[in-house]
Formats: sequence, structure tokens, C-alpha cells
Amino acid sequence: MKTYIDSDILIWYLRGKKEALSFLQKISGAEDELVIGAMQRAEVVFFMRPEEESATLQFLDLFDTISVNREIIDIAGRYYRKYRPATAIDINDAILAASCSITGGRIYTLNKKHYPMREITVQRAW
Repeated sequence: MKTYIDSDILIWYLRGKKEALSFLQKISGAEDELVIGAMQRAEVVFFMRPEEESATLQFLDLFDTISVNREIIDIAGRYYRKYRPATAIDINDAILAASCSITGGRIYTLNKKHYPMREITVQRAW
């Protein structure tokens, strides 16, 4: 099963938060495939500092990155239009949710409210 890691967890790990380290250690021993969405990788890469580049890219390379394609974007667009008026969903969340809905699996995040879609499984990391 694919286990998607949202960018909030990645960022907290890179900032040294103990809970993020413990969580990632715990799930890395599972048989699930740890993945991130292309947009979650972008959220981290776009905002890293030059001195963080090497360590950050090494860390991100531990995860498979799911590419964005036309099918994912079309589903993400439907999610965004449907849930945006009532929730805090953004484009990156919609794309991750669409990726998960197509490939199966679950999303771990700290912001479950960003993923109101009933057809995907979302769990709070800690």
C-alpha cells in the first residue's frame, strides 16, 4: 500500500521536531511504500535555504515521488471546486488527494481538515 506523507510532516522533520522523527521511523519499518506527491516535494524544495539543499534533497530522495499527470489534475480540480468553499483545501492538497485516490493508499498529515474527501483514507500522523 502507498503511504503518502504530507509536506507538513516533511517540514517538521527537517526542522528537527521529535514527533516527526519518531513518526517517520515508526512507519518506515512497515511494508508500505512511502511516497510524496510532486507538489509536496515542491513545497519543501522551493523554500529550502541554500545551506539546506544537500541534506534536504537526500532526505526527500528516501521517498518515491508521484508525478502529476492529466488525470490527477482533472480529479484535483474537481476536489478543489467541490471543497474549497467550505474547507482550507489548497491546490497542493487537492493534487495529493487526487494522487491518493488514483493509486490507492492513505495520507498522513497534521491537517486532516485539508482532506475532506470520503473516498480517500487520511490519518493524523501524531
